[in-house]
Amino acid sequence: MSTIIAGHFQLQDEIADARLALLSAGFAAARISAFYVNPAGQHDVHELGGDHDKSPGAKESDEGVVKGGATGAIAGAVVGSATIPIAGPVGPVVGALVGAHVGSLYSLHKMKEAGVPDEDGSNVRPPRKSGMLIAVAVDDTAQEDKALDILRRLHATDIERADGTISGGDWRDFNPNSLPVPV
Repeated sequence: MSTIIAGHFQLQDEIADARLALLSAGFAAARISAFYVNPAGQHDVHELGGDHDKSPGAKESDEGVVKGGATGAIAGAVVGSATIPIAGPVGPVVGALVGAHVGSLYSLHKMKEAGVPDEDGSNVRPPRKSGMLIAVAVDDTAQEDKALDILRRLHATDIERADGTISGGDWRDFNPNSLPVPV
């Protein structure tokens, strides 16, 4: 594992210029990787697509909808019972159905507004931005400073530091869902 310094550029020409600048500064071509990072949610990490098996923050949604639906059904049935003289025996049934629907929607809204942070902080800190990324593996602080100077001089954005392995021009253990550590 090495320390990796990476930065984003808008255009492929800018990536090519950054690669040439890094090569001219003495970095080996096999330790430089450039690629496009897809937008969040589109990394196709799971078999059915996407980045997560469930939407972030939806861990307790099943339980919340059931609780909200049950509470709404009971309240709707009680209100519907008052309409028996007008609607007949259908009143409590319709009231329970409408109450269950409204209760489940309310519980989803309440859960969304709770804003409880995930354990890894992934719903609090912004994810890695999409776009062209160039990364270089560095061996020491002198190389790190040199790489940072080059990327800053070329106006790279969202420069980050990571641990990983670049070999043969490929960042082999790159995780698009990992949270970037800004430099």
